[in-house]
Amino acid sequence: MAPEHRENGDTEEDIQWALPEAPITIKRPVAIEADKFIPKPGIARANKAVSTERPHGADSSPDRLVIQQHIDFWDADHDGIIYPLDTFRGFHKIGFNWFLSFIAIFVIHGTFSWWSSDSWIPSPRFPIYIKNSFKLKHGSDSGTFDTEGRYVPQHFEDNFAKYAKKQKDALTLREVVNMIIGNRNIMDPVGWTAAALEWGALYYIAHNEQGFLTKERVRANYDGTLWYTLARENEARKKAAKEKRAHQKKAHHAQKKVSH
Repeated sequence: MAPEHRENGDTEEDIQWALPEAPITIKRPVAIEADKFIPKPGIARANKAVSTERPHGADSSPDRLVIQQHIDFWDADHDGIIYPLDTFRGFHKIGFNWFLSFIAIFVIHGTFSWWSSDSWIPSPRFPIYIKNSFKLKHGSDSGTFDTEGRYVPQHFEDNFAKYAKKQKDALTLREVVNMIIGNRNIMDPVGWTAAALEWGALYYIAHNEQGFLTKERVRANYDGTLWYTLARENEARKKAAKEKRAHQKKAHHAQKKVSH
């Protein structure tokens, strides 16, 4: 059977994604079979965050950009604006303690508020306007979001092909660090810092008991469905802890009563 011809004239046999003379291309392979699961994975999706495991993505708003879905969770009153108190409440709701939730206000609103505004005059309320969230893309990131806030499946898959070594559908903390380092752009300290904080926070709150940050959780981070899952999990943990304390208190009182 003749090799399949691509639209650019290359056959599959002609496409070279690695060269011996460039060892880094061998060390960091690309997701060469993404198109077997995702139609045209190089085309950015405006409203769906898809993967080879979930080629249709999750249930999401068809009229919302993926980057808007990414942060909609923090807009609890759905007014299109995220204020510092919204950020604090949202982070605490998904499992961050009071201190980290408070720090998140300064990091996120101090960095992103002015850039999301339509005005050149900074607002003392430090709002983040979701309609302009595409403006908040920074350098040295994974490349999964394009500069218009769309989601590029091939870039998402490439990051796992390059850095997920122990398990193809999950990242260890070391692999997350390697990815952050590998995606750095020259002379971009702002991007380096932002990527480290974002991926560090994601790993901290979303890794499993085995220490892996799963591919599905990373995908769900992009379309925002992860935050609702984490909020439910955190609420369940709080409820279980409360019931455990009540049970222990009841057992303590019963034991005390018997001893008397």
